[in-house]
Amino acid sequence: MENRSHALMTGIFTLVLLAAAVLAGLWFNRDRTERIPFQIATTQSIPGLNPQAAVRYRGLEVGRIDEIVFDPRATGQILIKLSVDTGSPITTTTFASLGYQGVTGIAFIQLDDDSTGSPLLPSSEKQVARIPLRPGLLDQIEKRGLAILNRTEHITDSLDKMLNPENAAKITKAIDNIGNAAEAFAAIPARLEPTISRIPAITAKFDRDLDSFGSATTNVASAAKRYEDLAASLQAPDGAINRLNSTLTRVSASVDGVTSNLELQTLPHLTAMTDEAKLSLRAVKRTANSLTDRPQSILFGAPNATPGPGEPGFVAPNK
Repeated sequence: MENRSHALMTGIFTLVLLAAAVLAGLWFNRDRTERIPFQIATTQSIPGLNPQAAVRYRGLEVGRIDEIVFDPRATGQILIKLSVDTGSPITTTTFASLGYQGVTGIAFIQLDDDSTGSPLLPSSEKQVARIPLRPGLLDQIEKRGLAILNRTEHITDSLDKMLNPENAAKITKAIDNIGNAAEAFAAIPARLEPTISRIPAITAKFDRDLDSFGSATTNVASAAKRYEDLAASLQAPDGAINRLNSTLTRVSASVDGVTSNLELQTLPHLTAMTDEAKLSLRAVKRTANSLTDRPQSILFGAPNATPGPGEPGFVAPNK
């Protein structure tokens, strides 16, 4: 009987000791960190995210996920309740996204900020602030993948329409035309070979022409130099132009003197002789007219003049 009571006491002591050890471990391992509650409301898919997952701010762990539940006020919306350290810089521009750890695929909440210096976001147990959730890397890849698949499908449909029998025949014909053009282009060098072979001779002739042109240029320069010398000699003070000008001046003075003499002496005599010649010609003209009218006047002389009014023998004409 004594042995049984001793064993019972030993068992009770062992159980009490184990319970005390468990309580001590829980006491020492309990988290004494003060945290602020926040919420994330989203309609996005959150695969791999579980309670007690880490919350990180730009890679630094700042809290844990307390609970993931459906929002009773909005159908299909998910509420993610967070506990974040009090010193975390959660501001009004802070946003959340899903991150994944390496190859394990364990999800966590990644917090980030659009800017710096924004005011802190107040939150408490009575009024829990909400942080917006933006699409994560996998969501963006999924959306872009769907867009790429849609684009690929559209391109495939376009290629299918483009490669119908009619268009395929046109493409084949275009390729044949390209081949023919390539063959014709390949034949061009053979046709150009005679012309190319003549290029050295043409170049040599061009060089000779350049030499001739250089000689002609030299001759022209020499002629220009001689012309300049001639012009300088002609325009010199004792040159031919000045001598010619002096001679012309003297000839002009002589001509002016002769002209003056002609005007003062010869012209009056010529005028008098001209007047006498006119009178003589008039007399000859009257004589010729008289002979024409009365040729007998050569033998019998000129008839008497008819008496005028008031003269003896005047007879008035009958009306």
